[in-house]
Amino acid sequence: MTTYRRRSHSHWGAFTAEVRDGRLVGVTPFERDPGPTDLITSMPASVHSPMRIAEPMVRAGWLEHGPASKARRGAEPFVPVSWERALDLVAEELARVKTGFGNRAIFGGSYGWSSAGRFHHARTQLHRFLYGFGGCVAQVTNYSYASALVLLPHIIGTVEPVQSRITDWRSILRHTNLMVMFGGASLKNGQVSAGGAGAHEYEPWLRRARAAGIDFVNISPVREDTAGFLQAEWLAARPNTDAALMLGLAHTLYVEGLHDQAFLERYCTGFERFVPYLTGAADGQPKDAEWAARITEIDAETIRALARRMAKGRTMLTAAWSIQRGDHGEQPYWMLIVLAAMLGQIGLPGGGFGFGYGSINGMGTPRQELPTPAMSAGSNPIGIAIPVARVADLLLQPGASYEFNGKTLTYPDIKLVYWAGGNPFHHHQDLNRLVRAFQQPDTVIVHEPWWTATARHADIVLPATTTVERNDLGAASRDRFILAMPQVIPPLGQARNDFDIFSDLAGRLGFREHVTEGRDEMGWVRHLYDRTRAEVLGRNVEMPDFDTFWRDGFVEFREPTEDYVLFEAFRRDPEADRLRTRSGKIEIYCETIAKMGYDDCPPHPCWLEPAEWLGAASAARFPLHLVSNQPRTRLHGQLDDGPVSRASKVAGREPCWIHPADAAARFIADGDVVTVFNDRGRCLAGAVVTDRVRPGVVQLAAGAWFDPAEPGVPGALDKHGNPNVLTYDRGTSRLGQGPSALTALVEVEKFVGTAPRVTAFEPPPIVRQATVDA
Repeated sequence: MTTYRRRSHSHWGAFTAEVRDGRLVGVTPFERDPGPTDLITSMPASVHSPMRIAEPMVRAGWLEHGPASKARRGAEPFVPVSWERALDLVAEELARVKTGFGNRAIFGGSYGWSSAGRFHHARTQLHRFLYGFGGCVAQVTNYSYASALVLLPHIIGTVEPVQSRITDWRSILRHTNLMVMFGGASLKNGQVSAGGAGAHEYEPWLRRARAAGIDFVNISPVREDTAGFLQAEWLAARPNTDAALMLGLAHTLYVEGLHDQAFLERYCTGFERFVPYLTGAADGQPKDAEWAARITEIDAETIRALARRMAKGRTMLTAAWSIQRGDHGEQPYWMLIVLAAMLGQIGLPGGGFGFGYGSINGMGTPRQELPTPAMSAGSNPIGIAIPVARVADLLLQPGASYEFNGKTLTYPDIKLVYWAGGNPFHHHQDLNRLVRAFQQPDTVIVHEPWWTATARHADIVLPATTTVERNDLGAASRDRFILAMPQVIPPLGQARNDFDIFSDLAGRLGFREHVTEGRDEMGWVRHLYDRTRAEVLGRNVEMPDFDTFWRDGFVEFREPTEDYVLFEAFRRDPEADRLRTRSGKIEIYCETIAKMGYDDCPPHPCWLEPAEWLGAASAARFPLHLVSNQPRTRLHGQLDDGPVSRASKVAGREPCWIHPADAAARFIADGDVVTVFNDRGRCLAGAVVTDRVRPGVVQLAAGAWFDPAEPGVPGALDKHGNPNVLTYDRGTSRLGQGPSALTALVEVEKFVGTAPRVTAFEPPPIVRQATVDA
């Protein structure tokens, strides 16, 4: 028996792997991690899951009839083929589409977390390959904070507060009196980070903040969106009403003279054009606390009292990434900035605003601003990209025009989808619509380790390695470690890494050197490390040579000696450090957005009624608001087949939290199988009756593997509890075109009879070539 231990790294943390006879049998957390997550314990079962794809596969109908066969995509069995044949089929199909339709007909979006490794980052590898082939239709923005990525450059001139640095916890501990958290700041999201986490520091910082005497307010329909030890005041507003609540707070500040007029005049532009809307002079409706109370169901006096508390001391306003993932999601982010500007504390230690505290590990952690290892995809020769959440529109509406951030664009006609890394059948909304969309292209090619729904809806499936089956570097910009990721076990079955697959494909198509640049896997790992080492040396930071790093397993950077405060330099001198906005200031009224003429994103923040919410007429038919938040037992859909996630299931299905009053009205008891439904779809879930959600709200976390009762049939019942069969697939606005998943009304009923068996963790039918030929 051969046993050894080896360090490696993942999105959910660094670890030491224990291997016995070539099998991963256990993991222990990195010794320098102050708050490791138990998600890593799911890794052995997931790596060796029966859902692993053992060899290249081709959908039977496509293998027999070619691209003309697509009607039964997602329903047909698969046929194993050799790697040589699989690569020949892929290369021939790429060449056919390029010759007949051009590179505009190839979609290489591949959005997802794929790997913590910076070299084996699947989306980068795919784009590097397709760009060398002449280009593809790609994607811009993301599912996490898409509308913010478009909005914030117009308002504050940067995306830094969502994508990079926010005022750090050390500054908050020293200066903040009150932290008001719109959407909460959930502990569960701090388990993970793109690029991995050598140190999970979010919970320790929160505990220090509570010990420092900071008061917390959690504005969310879910109590557990803040940790219990914070003893936060819970204001359970209706979902999607954050902008209205902020307006009510702003109105109180304004009419009671608690706003900082001097700050607004020196550092902002357009406040005087916003005031008529706030006071009602423009439309006859003051946005006062009573008005906000009718919309949010938060008592008017509670709103006024909170506004006064905010003005009394040093206040940090925060918004989770989630609150901009709804219809008109730009508005609460814009309004949070206005509210912080009215308090006049932007740029002060412990004050102002920040986005994403608790949305991912590392937000607010003190760190040096240093480069991290990264592989470049290069530039796209055709320069075409769609907003990331518009993939179903792209496939269903070729030739249709759409508006995005001031431009009118056209969806290309996609003949070939190439997906490597990520799972759109987790990330995307209205999965029944996505099923129809995936029936449109001639060919879908997928690299995937497991039989996910995306792999099941492909024509050619190439088995990919997992994190522990390759060599790489782990690093996250919000983490203070760079970690070595040596191969822990040999690839299972016939799995290959994306780099080797694309190298061989490029060889067939005549541009291998573009992909490899003469380096193999370890040559690239060494090159990326050495390049980063040279870059940080230019900032007077030393890293060991590669061999020392690979032997020791990690590099740790020191914390900075000074606190980081968002917009501190701008506050100190707004002329010398002008913002990169049209005015150089914070834009409360934005002329650039005004010129776009979007009625769904006016030139100043406002309350725009969502397409679906608890105050709408549609609530009579579907009276519960669905909160499809991030799960606590996995990363998106990753590790759903592992023991941590499987143990959380209720009656074998995703748990659905429902308030006791709503459950009693429907004769639902704890542990019952329930049907959650609306006009877009239906799914089964396991009821958890709890007062941790407000009345009128159900919580069904995202990430349960899509498991339709009739594969490939739009509208089929999902047996497992995937909330995205229910969510709303429309852009947040014509400005941002972000996902609107958190705008969704549903009804819930107790399921009567014998519930269908969950088959999400069983591979699709596989037949041998002789069977197909016969």
